[in-house]
Amino acid sequence: MPRLFTGSSLRPKGLISLSRLGLVGKGNERDRRSSEDEIDAILKALESNPRQVIPVARIVRFAIASAMRQEEICRVSWEDYNARSKMLLIRDRKDPRHKSGNDQRIPLLDVSGYDARVLIEEQRKITGGRGRIFPYNGRSVGTAFRRTCRTLGILDLHFHDLRHEATSRLFQAGFSIEQVALVTGHKDWKMLRHYTHIRPEGLHALAGTRVA
Repeated sequence: MPRLFTGSSLRPKGLISLSRLGLVGKGNERDRRSSEDEIDAILKALESNPRQVIPVARIVRFAIASAMRQEEICRVSWEDYNARSKMLLIRDRKDPRHKSGNDQRIPLLDVSGYDARVLIEEQRKITGGRGRIFPYNGRSVGTAFRRTCRTLGILDLHFHDLRHEATSRLFQAGFSIEQVALVTGHKDWKMLRHYTHIRPEGLHALAGTRVA
């Protein structure tokens, strides 16, 4: 029998607020943060699956490290990446108020447990540094993620929830709302405040960084 994960409890939010955050699509109310046990189990299952050709485990790590959406990850190209400055350009990033032209440069950080720049460099061996960094079909990535969750008995966890996890980890690392928005692309800081979701255990790490 697969081990059953229930994750964090679901707390309904206003649909409009969630949609403006870009955390859910229309018709859904989501407030799902993955647990560390769930992420570890998913990564282990993906990496031990000999039939898994797409490096979904690396993409999962990158999603948590960058707070990027599934379609954004599978769209960025090597020309959008600056290894020296550790920056990545996301073109036409999703924005409910603008259909296009919402380009954003984000820093590739190493604060979430995964180093976004290192994960990109690992892809250089596969792509030769040409074309898209993650040249895979986003739907195939999502299908592999869902299949793995179903096999493990992990309930109600979507790939897009990794963006929520990434945002929460940025707050746990001690970044302010304004700084987190520079990574996630949120324009409404007030709404972003509702999605800090710092776990109580995380306060120990934050307190340690402030002790002189």
